Amino acid sequence: MPPKQKSKSWAELKQAGNECFKTGQYGEATNLYSQAIKALEKNSKRNPEDLAILYSNRAASYLKDGNCGECVKDCNMSLELSQFNVKSLLRRAAAYEALERYRQAYVDYKTALQIDCNIAAAHDGTNRMTKALTETDGPSWREKLPPIPTVPLSVKEKLAQKSAGNATQRHPTPQQNGTTQTKKPAPSDKEIKKAQALKEEGNALVKKGEHKKAIEKYSQSLKHNPTEVTTYTNRALCYLSVKQYRDAIRDCDEALVIDSNNVKALYRRAQAHKELKVRARVFIIALQLLIPTQRNQTLVSKVSAGFQGKRQNKKHFLP
Repeated sequence: MPPKQKSKSWAELKQAGNECFKTGQYGEATNLYSQAIKALEKNSKRNPEDLAILYSNRAASYLKDGNCGECVKDCNMSLELSQFNVKSLLRRAAAYEALERYRQAYVDYKTALQIDCNIAAAHDGTNRMTKALTETDGPSWREKLPPIPTVPLSVKEKLAQKSAGNATQRHPTPQQNGTTQTKKPAPSDKEIKKAQALKEEGNALVKKGEHKKAIEKYSQSLKHNPTEVTTYTNRALCYLSVKQYRDAIRDCDEALVIDSNNVKALYRRAQAHKELKVRARVFIIALQLLIPTQRNQTLVSKVSAGFQGKRQNKKHFLP
């Protein structure tokens, strides 16, 4: 009888999850982090900070997969265990932003800046939320905000000491907060101005519900400035509206080459993947309802197997 394999420790499962995350296997990373959480929760001598990190890591996997609802839940758990965890605050803020819960996102970005005023992602997020809230709630938008927690000085000092030896890792040269910059040549000022004008024309068409015409404007804009990430995500939204899901995925992929943490690109790509899966399910059901011949059943089996394989390889679920 073969010897029974020793079960992996929570630390080994966490490391395996980290490796999967680095290679873009977010579904498998989520599974490994879940196993690590269960293993650590069984340990009577568990450290709350270790558990908080696991929940935060799983939240990052959910966010990358576009599952913003589960990301928020895991960040809530992480912050209950380790209050003012910067990574959990930023991940929850990004998830709230993708869900268009701008007030909550603003609060998390501002809280993160109280802890470390040098976080570029938090500054950028605060600026985006300020613009979005001004547009939706008007000049008095601040009055409608939830309370912003005050970070105690003792917490700031403790976190500053912890991250002092890690400053280089926090602010790397080629990347900033996980955002990879594109190496495409920068367009001229004239090209940028022309591209912006065309993009704004596309935005106006979207507001009128004329998504196909908007796609044309965005496509023209990208010819002048192929480095503008929002044009890709805007066109992706239009492709979703006209049910061109593969084109939406392609645009989101392009956006993520420029900004690997762009929440709208991640969210819209997940939406597109979900719609493709729904269509696959409908196709399978339709085949089953047609003539129940042996040939048809074989085709159903092949389509089902292909669908299941894709689901195992890439898990893109919406909240």
